[in-house]
Formats: sequence, structure tokens, C-alpha cells
Amino acid sequence: MHALETARAIGDGWLVVLLSGGASAMLAVPAPPLTLDEKTAATRALLRAGTPIDRLNCVRKHLSAIKGGQLGAAAARSLTLAISDVHAPVPDDPSVIGSGPTVADASTFADALDVVDGVDGFPETAVEYLRRGASGRVPETIKPSDSRLAETHYAVIGGRLTAMSAAAAEAVSLGYFVEAMPDPITGEAREASLEFVRRAHAIARHAGRPLCVLASGETTVRVTGDGLGGRNQEFALAATPFIAGIGRAAILAAAGTDGIDGPTDAAGAIVDSSTLERAQRAGHDWETALRNNDAYRFFEPLGDLIKWGPTGTNVGDIQVMLIA
Repeated sequence: MHALETARAIGDGWLVVLLSGGASAMLAVPAPPLTLDEKTAATRALLRAGTPIDRLNCVRKHLSAIKGGQLGAAAARSLTLAISDVHAPVPDDPSVIGSGPTVADASTFADALDVVDGVDGFPETAVEYLRRGASGRVPETIKPSDSRLAETHYAVIGGRLTAMSAAAAEAVSLGYFVEAMPDPITGEAREASLEFVRRAHAIARHAGRPLCVLASGETTVRVTGDGLGGRNQEFALAATPFIAGIGRAAILAAAGTDGIDGPTDAAGAIVDSSTLERAQRAGHDWETALRNNDAYRFFEPLGDLIKWGPTGTNVGDIQVMLIA
């Protein structure tokens, strides 16, 4: 049965929703007359443009018949237990996690139009639908004052800090001194990578034993090349020359907790003190790969891709750097 039909059939009962990162893509009911292909093309265009998750999901909500509180409004009562992959600008924002199918949405069609302005490849049919909404010809998403959400209950039961806590406990058990960066890693992957490794190196200068630096979050990639990769692979690739020149044994791993990084079968990649030299011997240039957004083909022949398969849940990305 369709999720909206299930919600409408609840009557006086409760709709219990188990929500996790990835729900924006998996729970898809395009607003008529839009098709799934048109909505997929819209999302793909925004991802290629490096659109942050809150702005991306603003558009998704306004092209949907189930997001932006519409699933919750269809049920008399609802309880949502969420695993969060939303880190900024508002951590664990219920209206952004999974595009908020059971909670109120304060964003508007006009906001969504602002997001898509100038985005290459965004379908004109979707733009026209957003324009109709902004002019009042299409109903808005469910707003905070809507009485249909009066009995909506919501709890975040896991997120990026959960993953970091488990990683830290494992590192301590292996004898590492652990430093966890509290703020989420966001922004362009190649820029966030350099900031992360610089901070990790600075911490290492004062560590008296092997160091594990942990961080988490979710970066973006503005795709300008025609290569293959994902944000975690690009994060690792950008760090390659720095890791090689750090002056001590070091290794960096960046991976998506859902096991999927971009349109690839890898969760991310590993780069260590030997990566640059091994790549040069194999005839691979890291700068060319980075310029072409081709991290997958850089790491694959080196055996440095992380492939653990889909995990079934998502709390964003985790970055781990070990320094001798």
C-alpha cells in the first residue's frame, strides 16, 4: 500500500515512522503532474551544483506530495523516530531529515525558486511547477500553524555523534590518543579536507602517543569534470600530497556511513603516506584526477577504495586520521 494511503487509513490509530538519512531519495511521491524521472533529474542537477542539504531538501519538499509534513498531515497522529544525517545549518533539523515528511515546513515555493536559480540542467517542468506554487496556484507544504500536525511527535535517536563515539571507543581500545572535532565537517570536499588534515597535524605536534583524529559531517562537490567519484573519495584525494609530506607515518580514511559515496560502489577511500608515490609509479596524477572529479579511477587501481556495501542507515560521513 502507498505510504500516503496507509497514513489516511490509520483513523484514530498512530502512524509510526522510522526515518533515516536517504529517505528524501527513497520516499518519493512526485507532486502531480511531475514524473519521477523529472524529480530525479531535478535532484541530480542540484547535487552536481554542490547544493547544501537544507537547500536541496527545500526544493525536494516543494516538488513532492509526501514531504514537507504531508505524510504527517494525512495521519491523525504520528510518532517519528529518526536517525539524522543533517549537520548544518541546524543540526538534526526535523524539517530537513528525510525532507521532513511528518513535521511542519517553514520554507516556501519562493525559497525553492531561489535555490534553483541558475542551476544547470534543472528541468523546466519542475521550474514551472515551483513558479505555480509561488504564485499561489499550488498549495504550500504544511506550515507550523497547521492543526493537522497537532498530535505529531518526533525524536532523533541517532546521528553523527553516535558514530563518532563508537569510533573513539574502538580507537582507545587500540591504544590511540583520540581527539574528536566537535563541529561538523561541511563545505566543498577538497577545501574541507585540507582544513581537516592541517588541524589534525597541529594536534599531532602535542600528542605523546599515536593519535586518532575523528570528525564527521557531510561535504559537497561542485562537479565540473566528467570523472567518477563521490565526496568522500574527493576528500581523500585532495589530502594526498599533504599526507605524503607530513613527515611521519599517517593515514586518512573518509567514508559515508551508508556505504554509498556518489554514483559508485565505494563508501569512500583511504590515503596514506605511500599513496602519492604508488600512484606516480602507476602513472596516475592526483591533480588531474581532482580537476576531473575522477577520484574513483585514481584510487581503484591502488586498492584504496573502501567497499563495505550498503549499511542500511545513514548518519552522514566520518573522517578518521591516524598519525604515528
